[in-house]
Amino acid sequence: MPGPLSGIRVLDLTTMVSGPVATMMLGDQGADVIKIEGPSGDLMRNYGVMHNGMSASFLSSNRSKRSLCVDIKAKAGLEIVRKLLPATDVLVQNFRPGAIERMGLGEASVRELRPDIIFVSISGFGDTGPYAHQRVYDPVIQALCGLAEIQADRHLDGRPRMVRTIIPDKTTAVTAAQAITAALFSRERTGQGQHIRIAMLDVMIAYLWPEAISSLSFVGRESDPARGQMGLDMVYKTQDGYITAGAVSNAEWEGMCRALDREDLLSDPRFNTVVARGKHGAERRALTSAEIEKWPSKEILRRMDERSVPCAPVLGRNDLLSDEQVRINELIEIHADARFGPVRQPRPSARFDRTPARISRMAPFLGEHNAEILSELGYPADQAERLALDKVVFRPEQK
Repeated sequence: MPGPLSGIRVLDLTTMVSGPVATMMLGDQGADVIKIEGPSGDLMRNYGVMHNGMSASFLSSNRSKRSLCVDIKAKAGLEIVRKLLPATDVLVQNFRPGAIERMGLGEASVRELRPDIIFVSISGFGDTGPYAHQRVYDPVIQALCGLAEIQADRHLDGRPRMVRTIIPDKTTAVTAAQAITAALFSRERTGQGQHIRIAMLDVMIAYLWPEAISSLSFVGRESDPARGQMGLDMVYKTQDGYITAGAVSNAEWEGMCRALDREDLLSDPRFNTVVARGKHGAERRALTSAEIEKWPSKEILRRMDERSVPCAPVLGRNDLLSDEQVRINELIEIHADARFGPVRQPRPSARFDRTPARISRMAPFLGEHNAEILSELGYPADQAERLALDKVVFRPEQK
């Protein structure tokens, strides 16, 4: 069955992670995503574990796409991209402000060929402000949005720390994919396209606000955001490993105390209400840690689960491959590929019962679909060959 975005064409002029992951999600949902790269290709093609000429990181950010490798700086190369535009629904780019206009593919130029296109610009900081001109990578946004400060251990050295995964990049990708589908829905109603501007800094401040910054909401009544922060370090050592467990409600706290054989804590005035437990959070965590460390992981998890206390083992990434919850929900798929052999990928997270999303193909090699796309545009074989000889389009072996 076709995916929910079947019939939608996306031109993907993005690189690295935020843009490519956004368009990959659209591709998994059935869109025809054409990744347009210059002769050197996306930098992510050279990052991470390599197998048969493919980076695992690139593959995991660019599946379900076709690749067109073209020199847009050449007049004939720009003309190829412009010929794609009349049949394109969405164009996504993440160049620094002003670059796409200099390339000849700014919004005004694109709308001459497709007036109702959804034009998407992903940037680090937006078009204005003191940071707008800067190059950006994920740690820069972590530093500026407050995320690094949130990771500081105030009881240790107070030093800000980065989250060891690129949350701003991937959160921006999800935000972009959602905004694109909302714009497509709006176009169905109004017939009008629009320009979506998404800045990574904007995304992350909004992402963090509901619990990590929410204490700044009431003007004139601000308080220290760390006091109400819910994302605490809830990793506990056991006799043989690590678990996480949390007790927010009174019922959950009662369950935890009974699981730990510490019913005496139920009448302790420091912990017998939600407010009191919040006020004495450091004491509660120290006490809970000491008690949990007396138990083997499997046993204390069983006892907590029987008493409806939210809990789980802390899994290593390799453990995911054998975890029963992951297996039963078929979360990780293995795809047979002639180029790479068996390839493991997570299935698309959103499960549609009528228009299922699926991984349609592995990530393409650079320029893998040049001939196919040129043929669709009406270029005869001899002209396509001439474009390759003139290095307007690049075959994989020309890298």
